[in-house]
Amino acid sequence: MNKPTKQEAIKGAFFGAIVGDALCLGSHYEYDAKKIYEAYGQKPIEKFMSPGEMMGGETNGIGWGQRNYHPGKSAGGTTDYGDYNIVVLEHLCAISDEVREFKVASIIPHWMDRLENSWGSWICTMTKETYSQVKQGVPVERLGGISNAMAIRHVAAHAYYDDENTLVDVARKSMFTHRDVHALGGGEFFARVTHRVINGEKPSDAIEMVAVQMGGFFADKVAQAITKYKEEGDENSALHKEQFNDDLAITSMARLWDIGRSEPIKVGKASPTEGTLPGAVYFILKYADKEDGLIKALQANTMVGGDNASRSIAIGMVLGAYMGVNAIPQEFKDTLTQWDYCEGMLNKLPLLKGN
Repeated sequence: MNKPTKQEAIKGAFFGAIVGDALCLGSHYEYDAKKIYEAYGQKPIEKFMSPGEMMGGETNGIGWGQRNYHPGKSAGGTTDYGDYNIVVLEHLCAISDEVREFKVASIIPHWMDRLENSWGSWICTMTKETYSQVKQGVPVERLGGISNAMAIRHVAAHAYYDDENTLVDVARKSMFTHRDVHALGGGEFFARVTHRVINGEKPSDAIEMVAVQMGGFFADKVAQAITKYKEEGDENSALHKEQFNDDLAITSMARLWDIGRSEPIKVGKASPTEGTLPGAVYFILKYADKEDGLIKALQANTMVGGDNASRSIAIGMVLGAYMGVNAIPQEFKDTLTQWDYCEGMLNKLPLLKGN
């Protein structure tokens, strides 16, 4: 693999995340990996799909029933995870004349306008709660709710800031709808890893070093992912021989979440950081050094289902940074609805100007 330039790595991080997210639009919140596999012709997803496409127009959303989670979107569009990253890109582009501190108060008006006029995706509970708080005049420092869902939104900031601690600050502030320490820490974890990969470290080395640095819950979750990655990679293991080995690997890394509705959710595939972080690390490690590893990782993640869009941002940004924007096949560049729109804004940010 040819090592990408720093600019190619930065673009790769952003578009790896957005392409990965768009691949998940069709199966987002479908928890049955076998159903996805059958619907997609018993092979990995090969193109962007509209919400619920090939699955009757709806996905399962275990615990919440079947529904179309992104009614305003079509093939090539993004879920709410991708939307949030584009909102942050739009904000950074608007202040790109000089490098400024990222302030939640300054992005709130733009965020409110997008929610009210041009969203089209699922609006999560924390977004609704924070929107209501803003309307009620709650101070910025008290915004957000207690959700342990990992919602990474800062990917464009890697084209704006070149300091790791500053990027961590942006990662946390851009998740202003969340106050849970694990959710915010998940954003910090992948901000640190991505920054180091952009600057030349291998994903595996960056992941292990950041895990040591952050310690506790994050070190434990990375260790869990590494163990599962090695188990799946052992040709003699039972897991390796399973047809749906990625699905089994991901679901095994977190508890069942009995939320008192139709059936328990397998947290390893759902939104909480306890599942999304090790799940994303598992895919990153498995595909980092494989040919076409970026796209294969994003395809494999999509096929597992659950909250695959949350994992896709982390997987895409790290492997995109490692392999560069040129690792994204042309057909995905041509069919991602907002590729040109986003590229135009990215090219105006400080670290990409003139490239």
